[in-house]
Amino acid sequence: MKALAVPLSSASPPLFTSLCSTSHFLGPLISMSANFFGSPFVVQNPSLKPFKHSACTMATCVHSSRTETPPQTNTEIDDRVFDRYVKYCRPDFPDLVSCVPISEKKSKTLHTQTQTLSEEDGAARDEKVDDLWQRMKDEARSDVDQEPILSYYYFSSILSHDTMESALANYLSMKLSNSSLPSGILCDLFLGVLTEDQEIMSSVGDDLRAVKERDPACISYVHCFLNFKGFLACQAHRIAHNLWSKGRKILALLIQNRVSEVFAVDIHPGAKIGRGILLDHATGLVVGETAVIGNNVSILHSVTLGGTGKVSGDRHPKIGDGVLIGAGTCVLGNVRIEDGAKIGAGSVVLKQVPARTTAVGNPARLIGGKDNPVMLDRIPSLTMDHTSHISEWSDYVI
Repeated sequence: MKALAVPLSSASPPLFTSLCSTSHFLGPLISMSANFFGSPFVVQNPSLKPFKHSACTMATCVHSSRTETPPQTNTEIDDRVFDRYVKYCRPDFPDLVSCVPISEKKSKTLHTQTQTLSEEDGAARDEKVDDLWQRMKDEARSDVDQEPILSYYYFSSILSHDTMESALANYLSMKLSNSSLPSGILCDLFLGVLTEDQEIMSSVGDDLRAVKERDPACISYVHCFLNFKGFLACQAHRIAHNLWSKGRKILALLIQNRVSEVFAVDIHPGAKIGRGILLDHATGLVVGETAVIGNNVSILHSVTLGGTGKVSGDRHPKIGDGVLIGAGTCVLGNVRIEDGAKIGAGSVVLKQVPARTTAVGNPARLIGGKDNPVMLDRIPSLTMDHTSHISEWSDYVI
């Protein structure tokens, strides 16, 4: 972690001079990565240090590069999970299922093959994240060209960082800090989690793509990264869940509280959330401690995944892959919303919803009836289609 104070002067390197040569560039002091400029500068202080300008004071946490090898991830999957992914044709899921019978003689060979695939898969995920980050930096430069007044903001938030981990840790720390919780402390904490757990960064990339593909209001990846509070709240939860899983529950609960105060999104750090998640608008979202949310799920604002209020232990909903949950929905209790199901806006769900069906109303009922429900032929969380079959079923006329 480095905090560098770089003065604008005639001695600045050519790259930095060219970046700052336009008349609209703001701020005489910018915290930048040493690798970005390509020349050595004196480190004022190894810890996070604010730099001052006549108009403002801002602290920026900059991480120069990734230095640690990502940890190996568990690649073992059961048949149920594999069948689920085959059904939805997810191209990103590694094909690690072998048709070779498992025996004592071949178990060692199979383990070696799986480990090799795991390493290749991890490298591919890192490359995808890096490519996405370079695209986001290009988008940031384009935004600065269109709105020069935002030069200082984009440099401190995006362009001064070599990796997405560094930028995300810095940006979340700035958002969630307060007078008694300095951004420097949070930045160090967040960056440590993100660099250690590369599965989080892989999920961050999937979440960015999910928002860009499903939300027509999202104009670019960098726009989502900086301005979509549902995305930011989800990434803050991923960090909090990592801490919760390691027994650092006080820190995890503190992050939950700050996210609730800043973003109006209340997700308990014990909740498990998959990848490719869209929290659209996100205001008023509540997710309980034992809730589980699968992959490629889309959830709108004012949704509650809560308990019934009279049960302890495992008491919250389990949301399958590809589920779409409309605005204002309440799913209460330890009930299962199966893969590819759709819940209409304003519904109250108290019982299991079968896969690829649509439930609406208070209490929620299946479109087509319980015995012969209408089956969806497309994944609702990807199409974001909230009204098909519902409008045909309803006899309400304006």
